[in-house]
Amino acid sequence: MSSPEFETETDPRRRLPSVDRALAEPALAALVSLYGRERVTIHLRRQLEEARSALLAGKAAVPLTEDLADAVSRSLAGEAAGGLRRVLNATGIFLHTNLGRAPLPASVAAALPVLLDAACDLELDLETGRRGRRDSRVAPLLAELTGAAGALVVNNNAAALLLALASLAAGREVVVSRGELVEIGGSFRIPDILRAAGARLVEVGTTNRTRLGDYARAIGPETALLLKVHPSNYRISGFVAAVEARELAALGRAQGVPVMVDEGSGLLRRHPAPQLADHRSMAELLADGCDLVCGSGDKLLGGPQAGLLLGREDLVSRCRVHPLYRALRADRAVFASLEGVLRLHRAGAALPIDRMWPDPARHRERLERWRSQLGMEGVEIVAADAYLGGGAAPEAPIPGEALALPAGDRVQQLLRAGEPAVVCYLRDGRLMLDLRTVAGEDDTVLADAVRRALERAAGPASRGASSPGEASGAEAEG
Repeated sequence: MSSPEFETETDPRRRLPSVDRALAEPALAALVSLYGRERVTIHLRRQLEEARSALLAGKAAVPLTEDLADAVSRSLAGEAAGGLRRVLNATGIFLHTNLGRAPLPASVAAALPVLLDAACDLELDLETGRRGRRDSRVAPLLAELTGAAGALVVNNNAAALLLALASLAAGREVVVSRGELVEIGGSFRIPDILRAAGARLVEVGTTNRTRLGDYARAIGPETALLLKVHPSNYRISGFVAAVEARELAALGRAQGVPVMVDEGSGLLRRHPAPQLADHRSMAELLADGCDLVCGSGDKLLGGPQAGLLLGREDLVSRCRVHPLYRALRADRAVFASLEGVLRLHRAGAALPIDRMWPDPARHRERLERWRSQLGMEGVEIVAADAYLGGGAAPEAPIPGEALALPAGDRVQQLLRAGEPAVVCYLRDGRLMLDLRTVAGEDDTVLADAVRRALERAAGPASRGASSPGEASGAEAEG
C-alpha cells in the first residue's frame, strides 16, 4: 500500500475508491452475492494495489468502477476455473516450453475425442480377441521413418534415457564427455539421471575438448555404454573439440560396447531448414551405427509429450521387459496422437512447425492484411527473428517479419487475461506480434482479441478523461 504522506491533493491515487465504497457499487455487490464478501475483497484489494502502482508510474488512468468490477470478475473466474486455457502464441518461439511446446496438427487433434471418450483397442487385437502391445501401431511407423529395428515409447525423453540406463547399465559404468554433462529442462542433470538409474559415471575429456582416444582409454570390463548427449541450449565456442557420433559408433563396435545418443529434439529425419543443417536426425544417427537413440515427441517431431527409444531390437527388448517400463510407459492419448502425427510424417504432409518458414511474399500479404484490419495508426511491419525453441537450434534465428504495435505492457497484460489468451512480447517499447507461430485459421480470433485489448487500454480516454493526468496516462498506453 502507498504511504499517505507521499500523496497530494492532485495525486490521481486519491480518486481511487475505498474498499467499502467500491463494494457498495452494484457491479461489485453482485459479485459479493456470487463469491462472498471475503473473496471479493481480496481480489478487489489486489486490483486497487495494481491501479495505485500503475498511477504512480504514470502508466494508466484512474479506473472506472465498472473497470474494477470487470477486473475482479475475471480474476475470480480465473481462480474458479483453475484449468488449462487455450493460448494463441504470437511470440515467434514455436516450441515454447511454457506454452506446451509443439501444437498438434488440427487433423490429429480432431480425431482424438472418439478415441478418448469411449473404449479403444489400445492393447487388444480385434481380429483374434487376444491381448496385443500398445506400441504395435507406432513402432512400425517409427521403424519405417528412421530405420530403427526396435522402438519403444515412454512418457518423455528423460524417461527414455533413464529406462535405457537402468536396463543396460545398472551397477556398471557409462562413459560420457565432460562437455556433455548438461542440465536439461526442469533442473534434471545427466549425472543425476545416471545415479538414479544405478549406473556409474565415467567422465572423459575436458569441458571444452574431448577426443576419441579419451573414450577408448576409459573403456574397461565394467563399461556398459558409451553415451553422447545433445547439448540443447548449452554451447561452448572457441577452442573446442568433440567426437562425432559415427566415430563413437565405430569405436563401440570395435570394443563391443553399445553406443547411445540422446538426440533430445525428436528430429526423425533430416530437415531442409538451414537452422537445422547441423542437427543430426534420429535416422542419421542410427545410420551412423549408433545402437540406441532417444528423443522427444513434442519438439521437432511435432507430436505429444513422449520419449522415443529407437535402435537395436535386442537392446530395446531389454528395456521393454524392465520393471521401470510399466511405470514410464505412455497412455492411450499419447499413442493415439503420436500415431496420427507419424502418419503425417510418412505421407510427407505439412505440420504446424512448417509455418516457421512461410513464403515471404504470402507472409507479407498476411501482415499487410492484418495492419489494415487493425485500423490504427503506427502499426508497422518490421524485421524480427523467430526461433524454434525447446533447445533446438538456439543460436540459429529464423529471419522474417512481424507486426509492431504502438502499445505497451498494459495491452500485453490485457491480452494474456483475455479469451482466448494471447502471449506476445515487447521490443523497444512496442508490442510485437509474430504470426509465424499462429495458425492462419486463428487470424480472425487473434485480431479480435488484439482490438479488444487496445480498446480496453484506451477505454477511459475514449469515454472522456476527467483530468489531463488521466488523459495522458491513457494515451501513453493506447
